[in-house]
Amino acid sequence: MIDLMVPYWGDTGYMRETIASILAQTDPDWRLTVIDDAYPGTEIRDHIAEIDDDRIRYLRKERNEGITENFRSCVAAASAPLMAMPGCDDRLLPNYVEQIHEAARRHPEASIFQPGVRLIDEHGEPSRTLADLVKQRILRPRRHDHEVLSGEKLATSLLHGDWLYWPSLAFKTETIRATPFRDGFPIVLDLALLLDMIYDGAQLVTLRTMSFEYRRHSASLSSDKLLDGSRFDDEREYFRIAAAQADSLGWRRAARAARLHVTSRAYAGLTVPLALRSRDVASLRALARHVLTT
Repeated sequence: MIDLMVPYWGDTGYMRETIASILAQTDPDWRLTVIDDAYPGTEIRDHIAEIDDDRIRYLRKERNEGITENFRSCVAAASAPLMAMPGCDDRLLPNYVEQIHEAARRHPEASIFQPGVRLIDEHGEPSRTLADLVKQRILRPRRHDHEVLSGEKLATSLLHGDWLYWPSLAFKTETIRATPFRDGFPIVLDLALLLDMIYDGAQLVTLRTMSFEYRRHSASLSSDKLLDGSRFDDEREYFRIAAAQADSLGWRRAARAARLHVTSRAYAGLTVPLALRSRDVASLRALARHVLTT
């Protein structure tokens, strides 16, 4: 059994697509919980009420608490041995649950499962951005199906550049519940949690078979904060913490990767032309600071 915990806030059309994709799973051994972070309107509540399936439940918060608290609510409400937190605009391919269950059976020692991911845009069409090309062709280990990764090697790889797709990941519920989300890092919330799990001994399995569609928007929380530099301020502070954790374990390569945070600095460098065009001196300084600071 896997609990699919969807933290909901956003476009109702996308959320309907997410629900439909879960209903189309070939493996029926799932439960869906939608946790509504007080999004205006009742369309999704009403839509779920019309679906005759006792595997689906809808929970609504009295007030908006934000992404970190909604992730925490999802973890707290899960009770199956496995759980995932697909985004409310993503789509599961019909084999997602089947693939995760198979991986968990084959690798009982693992706690994190990364399925094959297909990128789509706002319209549901295939998408490929520069960031995703770097993730999939350069950063992600390209070896065998059901590759098991762990320890300093995995931490170093992710600190060079996060090649995972958070909404697609599945977890052993007991393991993710034992690892709290950090406060104060909304942009790198997922990476911080994953590295805390890895520092504590968690193993990751990568799968090649495509079973998840991740929607890449042209505008997002992270991109909205690019020019004002706040995204990179958060990242720089987190990488200091990650380096200290690695040092405490004697993981020298991981600590060095955290201090260099190469892809994060490269991303800031690619944003410099936008700041130049906008003639935003403060943003340009913030971006330059991140590019040049280790």
